[in-house]
Amino acid sequence: MSIEQQLIKEEKDRRKGKRYFFNQVVMICNHVFAIALLVSYLSPHVSPENFWFIAFFGLAYPLLLVINILFVIYWAGQLKKRAAYSLIIIIAGWSQIASYAQITLNKTPERTKKTIKVMSYNVKIFDLYNWTHDIGTRSKMFGLINDESPDIFCFQEFFSRDSSKLDNLDSIIKFQKAKFVHVEYTTTIKKIHHWGIATFSSYPIIKKGRIDFGYKSNNICIYTDIKVGADTLRIYNMHLQSISFHADDYKYVEELQKNLEKEDVEHSKSIFKRLKLAFIKRSQQADLIEESIASSPYSVIVCGDFNDTPASYAYHTISRNLNDAFIESGNGFGRSYVGAFPSFRIDYILHSKTFTAYNFRTIHEELSDHYPVCCYLVKNE
Repeated sequence: MSIEQQLIKEEKDRRKGKRYFFNQVVMICNHVFAIALLVSYLSPHVSPENFWFIAFFGLAYPLLLVINILFVIYWAGQLKKRAAYSLIIIIAGWSQIASYAQITLNKTPERTKKTIKVMSYNVKIFDLYNWTHDIGTRSKMFGLINDESPDIFCFQEFFSRDSSKLDNLDSIIKFQKAKFVHVEYTTTIKKIHHWGIATFSSYPIIKKGRIDFGYKSNNICIYTDIKVGADTLRIYNMHLQSISFHADDYKYVEELQKNLEKEDVEHSKSIFKRLKLAFIKRSQQADLIEESIASSPYSVIVCGDFNDTPASYAYHTISRNLNDAFIESGNGFGRSYVGAFPSFRIDYILHSKTFTAYNFRTIHEELSDHYPVCCYLVKNE
C-alpha cells in the first residue's frame, strides 16, 4: 500500500470514528426522547392527583412526537435499521396523533329537522376591557354568531351587565334564533355585573342543572336538558380550571420564544406550579363531570373550554364513551387557542354515539383568545 493510499485509509477511519461517536450520542438522545414519548402516552390514563409529573409529558406530546420523527428521518437517511425504533413507538401512539390532526372528506348534510348545528366559544367576556384594542370586537362577535346561526351554542367566560348597552344576555336573545337560555354566574358585582357561562338553544329547555366542584371558583360546568322533537338531549357546557397565568408569565413565555437563552428561575417555578395545580384541579373536575355524563338518562352533547390538550387526563376522562366531532369530521390541526401558551386544541365538541358529526370547523376569527368551534350533528337512525 502506497503512502497516499495509507493516508486516505487513515482519513476514512478517522471520519468513520467521528461519525460512530456522533451516532452513539444521537442514539442516547433517541432513547431519552423515545421513552419520554412513551410516558406521554400514559398521560390521558393517569390522574394528576396521583402522578402529576406525567401530565407534563402529555402537554409536551406534540414536541416529543416531532423530535422522534426527526430521529426516524436521521436514521433512515443513513439506511440504518434503528429508524424502526422510533417509528414503532410513534405508530404505537397513532390514536394520539388522530386527536391532534385530521383529514376527513365527509360533506355537510342537508339541513333537516334532525340536523343540529352546535357551536362552542370562549368569548373572553366579549372583550370588555378592550384587550384587542378594537372597540368593534363585541359587535363583530355578535355578527359572527348571527352569520353562523347555530341551533345550540355554548359560551364560556360570558359577561352581561343588566339594563345597559352591555346587557349581552338580552342583546343575544334579540338578534338570533336561539331564544331559550340557561345562564349561570360564578361572580356578580353590585348585583348587575355578571361573569359566568351560558347555553343558548333554539329548542325548549325543560331542565337546568349545575355540577358542584366543591369549592368557589370561576370555573364551572352546567347541563341543560332540551326537547328536540320527540327526543330529549342533555347539553353540557363547561369551562375547566385555567392555568391562571399572570400577565408577566405570558410575557416571559413570549420572550422565551424570541430569546431561547433567556432564563428566569423564579418565573419558571411560577409557571411550573401553576401548571401543576391546574392539572390536578382539572382532573378532579373531569372526574365529577364524567360521573354526571355516565348517569345521564339522555344522549349528550358536550361543549367547552377544557384548558387542556387531547393528550390529557381531563380530555380522556370526559370523552370516555363519547365521540369527538373534530376526530370524526375535522380537518387540519384544530388549534383553538390563540394565545402564547398552550397553543393547541383545547376547545371541544363531544357527543354520544347516537349522533354522527359533520363538517367540524375551527373559525379563524381572532376576536377572543379562543377560536369558536362548530359542527353539524345528525341523529342516527
